[in-house]
Amino acid sequence: MNILRPVTLLVAATALAVGGSTVAATAADPAGTRVTALQQAADQVLAGHPKALEVTADAVRYEGLTVTEAPAGRAARQDLACDYGHLCMVVAGTKFDFYTCQTWNVKNWTGDGPFTNNQTPGTVARFFNRDGSVRWTSTAYQAGTATWDPIWSVRPC
Repeated sequence: MNILRPVTLLVAATALAVGGSTVAATAADPAGTRVTALQQAADQVLAGHPKALEVTADAVRYEGLTVTEAPAGRAARQDLACDYGHLCMVVAGTKFDFYTCQTWNVKNWTGDGPFTNNQTPGTVARFFNRDGSVRWTSTAYQAGTATWDPIWSVRPC
């Protein structure tokens, strides 16, 4: 388990913001590169969540959120697997699996991507504009494609 401190997250996010990269891709360390790439993807689209992370070869875990590589292929994008009680989406090629009721501030959400709201029937997920007003909602169960820009925060429940 690799616990990262808020300063590490800030450095990674800053490097991405200025077009840099903290990934040193080498043939000798493909798993390490994959882990770093996942963490950078998570850092790039999450803002204001300086909690410690658990980073594994397959996932970056926050309290209440798991970040993994997006499923490959057209069929996987159309039918995004999402455990019961979770809100899942693909943003910028990365899958976000929310399972805790809290507001998550996000940044750099662009483009379109699939989502699955597989929470308890009737649970409403809210997606907010920069000023805090509701941009759109999803009532469980619902799945489809969403336009992520400009989403500034998400509340799964």
